[in-house]
Amino acid sequence: MVKIGDVGVSEQRVVETAPVKNEENKSETKSTSTSVKKAKSRGHSLAIEDLQQNKKDSTDELDLFKNNIYIVFVECETAGNVGFLARTMANFGLKNLVLINPTTLTQEAYYQATHGKYIVENALIYSSLDEFYQSKKIDFKIATTGVAGGSYNLSRIPLKPEQLGETINVNSKIAILFGREGNGLTNKEIEDCDISVSIPTDPTYPVLNVSHAAAIIFYELFKNKHEYPVEDLVESTGVEKEYLINDMVDLINSLDIPDHKKKNGIKTFRNIINRAFITGREAHTLKGILRRLKNKMG
Repeated sequence: MVKIGDVGVSEQRVVETAPVKNEENKSETKSTSTSVKKAKSRGHSLAIEDLQQNKKDSTDELDLFKNNIYIVFVECETAGNVGFLARTMANFGLKNLVLINPTTLTQEAYYQATHGKYIVENALIYSSLDEFYQSKKIDFKIATTGVAGGSYNLSRIPLKPEQLGETINVNSKIAILFGREGNGLTNKEIEDCDISVSIPTDPTYPVLNVSHAAAIIFYELFKNKHEYPVEDLVESTGVEKEYLINDMVDLINSLDIPDHKKKNGIKTFRNIINRAFITGREAHTLKGILRRLKNKMG
């Protein structure tokens, strides 16, 4: 007689008793043994398929991570810092370096990049941020800032790197902006972004070197690369969000309130929408509601 363990578990034991001479039992034993082999074979095949699928999903996600994130260095002042940034990108699997109106890339940039030299060699150079945004059809723009805002500075209420890593969706084309070594990004450049991210530091010396700041942010993005909440959820594109915000702008402008309150209301709505990482479906639903409100008020 043959005793069979649960075929659903990974380890199965087959216990054989002494041979039985009865022909009927022999036939039954042979049939059961064949069934076990088939069950084992099916289980083995399914396990292989699961491993292959998981490997494919992981590879696809890593490809999105590498291909859809653009690291943008705005008006860098020293070639060496370009090299340091490229080296840090290579550490975390990023490859798309964008330089906006950069200094001359001397040999120092390639030397400091070490094994990230290929990133400097393939860097994309643009004269302005707008030119880059249009060229690559960027869906989501993230500003990095060393000075966190507050309730009365609506343009500069930042996320922490960890929050960014937990919520970012690499199905969209994303630009992460790093500012000038001396002055960082301008208020206008930050306002043009969807959100900002800031690294908590000691107030006595809050400014980080660009490559150090980049390493912290890249780590938080990289460590969550297999945990993005993208299954069955498609994040809204930049165009979808812009249409939604435009509808809110029209609605707010139709209200009888002072201009400065209209401006703050629009900025607040934009901040909420961008920090929420809303899906395309959610954007369309909100858009429909705003349209109905506009029509009713009209």
